[in-house]
Amino acid sequence: MIDDVRPPKSRKPKIVIEPPVPLDQEILHPVVPADDEPAFQPPEAVAAADDEPVTPLKPAAEAPKKQGLKRFVPRTRKQQIVCGIILILLAFGAGAGWTLTHHKRAVVAEAPKKSIAKKAAPQITYSTLTGLPITDASLNQKPVTAVMVENSVDARPQSGLGDAGVVFEAVAEGGVTRFMALYQDTAPTNVGPVRSARPYYVQWAMGFDAAYAHVGGSTDALNDIKSWGVKDMNQFYNGTSYHRISSRAAPHNVYTGIDTLNKLEAAKGFTSTYTGFARTKKEAPAATPTASSIKMSLSGYTYDPSYTYNRTTNSYDRSEAGSPQTDANTNKQISPKVVVAIVVPESRGALDSSGAYYSNYNPIGAGAAYIFQNGTATVGQWTKSANASPLQFTDTAGKPLPLAPGQTWITAVTAANKVTYK
Repeated sequence: MIDDVRPPKSRKPKIVIEPPVPLDQEILHPVVPADDEPAFQPPEAVAAADDEPVTPLKPAAEAPKKQGLKRFVPRTRKQQIVCGIILILLAFGAGAGWTLTHHKRAVVAEAPKKSIAKKAAPQITYSTLTGLPITDASLNQKPVTAVMVENSVDARPQSGLGDAGVVFEAVAEGGVTRFMALYQDTAPTNVGPVRSARPYYVQWAMGFDAAYAHVGGSTDALNDIKSWGVKDMNQFYNGTSYHRISSRAAPHNVYTGIDTLNKLEAAKGFTSTYTGFARTKKEAPAATPTASSIKMSLSGYTYDPSYTYNRTTNSYDRSEAGSPQTDANTNKQISPKVVVAIVVPESRGALDSSGAYYSNYNPIGAGAAYIFQNGTATVGQWTKSANASPLQFTDTAGKPLPLAPGQTWITAVTAANKVTYK
């Protein structure tokens, strides 16, 4: 009787695992319509049914296959796992392939590169006269022009001295000094006052194979110019290449221009072949200057030059009679890069062939040389073996003593004690 009230057991169909069906076969599972559900059974019938063996379901008859159409075939779990792994590997391979093809440059055969010749570094040309760089190499082919410039009190300030490449200084007569300015790669249009020639200036000019500009000269100088074959540009015979200014009285008013003299030189066929001073390529200012003040004794306060080393410009500011010596063309103080004092024997008041008294130096031979450059002093030697031979500077061992590039001012003194510096 207890069984009469016991709720019927839920029907648990037994699961029968059938052997896997080949992939090329299709299985059609019949769907049981809701109207076919079994009718109600009493509990006794349900209990009896639980104890009966379950008969496996028979596959329904296959539906006719449609031509060209395949239906989905469910896979087993193992097959699904295998398929998943294959899909993952395919996806990974596709990603790797994309990375390789998109992040690596394809190897493309390049056309052979044309060999390009390297451009040679531009050659720097230096002035033979000053050692400074010049932009036009033809400037070294111009003749060197030597101009005699007066230095009496009435001639100051002179014009064009600041542009000269080399300047020589010595006593002319009566203690009055005179300059000889040399030009080649510069051409100031106003140079003067121009004064007369002296033999030793002519000899210094010949060492540069220079054309010589002057207004007359001592008897000996004029005779030497003819006998030595000097390239002469005496104002007496070339008046149109000179001019006089109205602001000064004669004989302190004769001027010329280097451009004007260059035309005269071209007309006369003058050229210059010479050996310039040994020069360094660059300036080398001393960290600690040892020669900042220079004094030279020539004939007295009015004509004795002095120099003060200018560390800013690495040059020597020149003064005379206690005042800065300036160039009338620029109103700037004359400031050469190199100052040289050469000891040259001199006899003052000597009679020339005309009976006049002139200073007389002997520029042929050798002597001591005091070279001031870069804030330092060097004691060496000057030599000049003949009129046409160049003036040279050597150290105590006889080796060339190179000068810094730039204007060089050379003063003749009669003894070593005429030069002091500190």
